[in-house]
Amino acid sequence: MSQLARVAGRAAVGTAASAAAGAALAGLGYGLIQVEGRIARRIVGNPFDGAPDDDGTYGAAPGDPVGLIVLGDSTAAGMGADHRYQTVGAILATGLAAIMGRSVRLTNEAVVGAESADLSAQLSRVLARVDQPDVAVILVGGNDVTHRIDRATSVQHLERTVRYLRTLGIQVVVGTCPDLGTVEPIPFPLSQLLRRWSRDLAAAQTVAAVGAGARTVSMGDLLGPEFAASPKELFSQDRFHPSPAGYARVASALLPSVAASLDAWPDGATGDTEPQASRGEGIGLVSEAADRAVAVAGTEVGPAEVGEGESTPRTRWAMLRRRARSESTDAPAHTPSP
Repeated sequence: MSQLARVAGRAAVGTAASAAAGAALAGLGYGLIQVEGRIARRIVGNPFDGAPDDDGTYGAAPGDPVGLIVLGDSTAAGMGADHRYQTVGAILATGLAAIMGRSVRLTNEAVVGAESADLSAQLSRVLARVDQPDVAVILVGGNDVTHRIDRATSVQHLERTVRYLRTLGIQVVVGTCPDLGTVEPIPFPLSQLLRRWSRDLAAAQTVAAVGAGARTVSMGDLLGPEFAASPKELFSQDRFHPSPAGYARVASALLPSVAASLDAWPDGATGDTEPQASRGEGIGLVSEAADRAVAVAGTEVGPAEVGEGESTPRTRWAMLRRRARSESTDAPAHTPSP
């Protein structure tokens, strides 16, 4: 049995008692999800026509810019941001420019409402526009959960996209599926079902993406406690997508890993230093790292090398890191060049 299957199996089975309870909840959920989904949609609404166009060059340093591409869904696109400088892509581009002392060219092909199955088309479009990007950031999964896309099918699309990017020599950082159970307008028990489904998908995404050569960063309930404390500041007006302040927090979780993938951090900063056991960092089975990452938002999981003979296709290893969120995530004051 593959590690991906084991992750799914643990989530679905557990003890006999929890499996029975989970089956009952799931059965109830399939009956309720349509009704409660309609209620949630009425509460949440859809006041946005789309997301800001954030394509452009950030930073003004001479020389060839670093190529950053963004793929995924409405979070990757920046739905809920007031203007182009407040999207995850723009904040990452600004942060990278500050860290590296180079300008960053952002190309964003994310689409509002996209599922993992849409990633290949997005990738085709971006590669038609950009010759050789340096790093790709992918944020996807929420719509796969709400549309009840088969988990194995969902992660196959993600894995295929990551693997192709890596064959081109492009670094990849995947922000895994957020915990949709933290969204305030969604009622119980739908919120609990969405929490379980989104966390199961996030764990499966981690196994698949790391196996294909990407780093993953768990979104989990990254914004859940903060949203609960300051919903007006961190939710946009639809009460579902992040506000500009919410996007800054998402970007702050991603930026250290994106910079590390490019070997951009100065010595002794937040690069790929030796793991610290006291922080819960270290090398282990990717399936176990995936489970741990889901539980702690902002956790990075990446490929790891082990001694000869210690790794087989059925036993993959991963490095788990808990990087501090970067402070270099303020929206830029200048306008990116066209």
